[in-house]
Amino acid sequence: MTTKHSHRRERTGPMWWVSSVVTWVLLFALCAVIVVTIVIPIVTGSQRFTILTGSMRPTYEPGTLIVVKPVDEDDLTVGMPITYQLESGKPTVVTHRIISMSINTKGERTFITQGDANNTPDEKPVLPVQIRGKVWYSVPYLGHVNSWLTGDQRKIILTVVVGALGAYAFYMIASGTRESLRSRNNNRSEPEVSTSDDSADITSTEATSLKDGVSHGGQ
Repeated sequence: MTTKHSHRRERTGPMWWVSSVVTWVLLFALCAVIVVTIVIPIVTGSQRFTILTGSMRPTYEPGTLIVVKPVDEDDLTVGMPITYQLESGKPTVVTHRIISMSINTKGERTFITQGDANNTPDEKPVLPVQIRGKVWYSVPYLGHVNSWLTGDQRKIILTVVVGALGAYAFYMIASGTRESLRSRNNNRSEPEVSTSDDSADITSTEATSLKDGVSHGGQ
């Protein structure tokens, strides 16, 4: 009985609850990071990029992961941060903010951009064909991790992490369920202590006799 009770205290004591809460918070935080940085971009057809320079400070610090969502040309507005190719068809991209729009001599819409930390606009106007999309949201500090991981590495890590999280969540749920059933069984197996009417009568009689004896002894 002592072993069972001590085991139960270990699984229900303050430290056990604190460790459980911390574990679940970390678990949900990790799941949220995976969803925000990997799952949502894949589902929505968005792209991930890493801010490498300080031209967009303080909005996007170097190392920030940005998720860029495709956008129609007609939806581009002044003040919108966009990611665009320095030269059409080439992989090098820049993320700056639209500060003005105009029409060139060919009748094409063009966009003038500028970094938040820069004092002057970018030299060349940006054509719609160069624009990869608008910055949808950003996550600080995760950009370098995104740059380090290749496509194959990302898939492997995602599979391993999701599998490990699923297994751990299943273990926590199963462990909690097993402990709850064990507590119920222990409560049912413990004998009930009760006082019968006969014992109560005996106790009352003995107390009366003892009282009488003391009274007689005093006379």
